[in-house]
Amino acid sequence: MLKEFKKFALRGNVLDMAVGIIIGVAFGAIVSSLVADVLMPPIGLLLGKVDFSNLFIVLKQGATPGPYASLAEAQKAGAVSVNYGVFVNAVVKFVITAFAVFLLVRGINKLRQKEEAAPPPPTTKECPYCLSSVAIKASRCPHCTSQLSAA
Repeated sequence: MLKEFKKFALRGNVLDMAVGIIIGVAFGAIVSSLVADVLMPPIGLLLGKVDFSNLFIVLKQGATPGPYASLAEAQKAGAVSVNYGVFVNAVVKFVITAFAVFLLVRGINKLRQKEEAAPPPPTTKECPYCLSSVAIKASRCPHCTSQLSAA
């Protein structure tokens, strides 16, 4: 059983998938930091010093009655809240990640199209008399011995 697992785990596709997942998790952390630390603070500042991660609506007061200055205080008090600011951050993270994946897929597709678009140069031509395949540099057809024009 261990031998079979080793054989399975060392297949090329499984290793590629594992590397992709690890890179994806690391990329997700980068995008999270980009959204939380770089993008949302200036947007919040433009919208009147709003910290999106602390936007919430209290549905039910906790053990300590509100108002709560931050989401962390509300959660500490045990309040039930709708955390729409955290949701806005998650939506922005998703949009940035989706756009980055779109750009990656688009780039890969362009590379594939370039590889497919350039056909190899021909190595044979057709004899106009017997319609046999003849080497491109041949001056005489090896099948019917006709003189071929240089093309």
